[in-house]
Amino acid sequence: MNNAHGVAKKSGDGQATGDSATGGSANGGSVSNGSALRLANVSRSFGTLEVFRGLDLEIGHGEFVAIVGPSGCGKTTLLNLLSGYDEPSSGTVTRAGAVRMVYQHDGLFPWLTAAGNIELGLRHIAAAAERKRQLDELLTLIRLENFAAHYPHQLSGGMRQRVEIARALAGDSDILLLDEPFSALDYLTRLRLRGELARLLRERPRTVVFVTHDIEEAAHLADRIVVLSERPARICCELRLDLERPRDLTHPVVVDAVKRILDVMGLRAAPA
Repeated sequence: MNNAHGVAKKSGDGQATGDSATGGSANGGSVSNGSALRLANVSRSFGTLEVFRGLDLEIGHGEFVAIVGPSGCGKTTLLNLLSGYDEPSSGTVTRAGAVRMVYQHDGLFPWLTAAGNIELGLRHIAAAAERKRQLDELLTLIRLENFAAHYPHQLSGGMRQRVEIARALAGDSDILLLDEPFSALDYLTRLRLRGELARLLRERPRTVVFVTHDIEEAAHLADRIVVLSERPARICCELRLDLERPRDLTHPVVVDAVKRILDVMGLRAAPA
């Protein structure tokens, strides 16, 4: 694999590596050791609209991967393929573990309280006492224990998204797919929720695939950023960020990653 953007090491406490990439193997089969998700030579078309052509991607257990790219390039279609909600036109998609999905606009049931919505993710637990214990633990984890009896219309947008994430984290799911979960929120709320998500994942680790239009958000959260091209989408760049969460937005590794992605997408302003 060719190194397209070099390696930047920052003060010994983090680094971002950039590679031109198509990733993975194209021979199908089961997920390889250490991988939670794998696409091998995947193509997807809707009639004459070709979304992906020969896409390869492998995601390791416990890895946090952000997907960015131009509007309409197929990011949500990629999540649907990874989740099993959609099937490729050709190629193989394999996954190791149960999958939960969180969407851009929360999918809370308005007739259920915050506690009732989270409890939907715990239906597989037969013992009522254990189900209640885990529900209380999740409410405490998202810091909404005093809002358990509130209905969605009584909660702020940030609170509703925390309930949605808690419901996804409930139970024994291994893989969390997030489709622009913070995009409908104001900037300060998004910043707070990024920190909350990082904290929740420390408490309950998952493999995460996070679709976003926000390049800063990707660099703030992800272990690896995958940049998709225009349709038919291919992986035109990958960046790995060797930096623990929570991250300072002004850390050189985060700033450098944002600059690199802007360059790859042709969005960085030319110097005067």
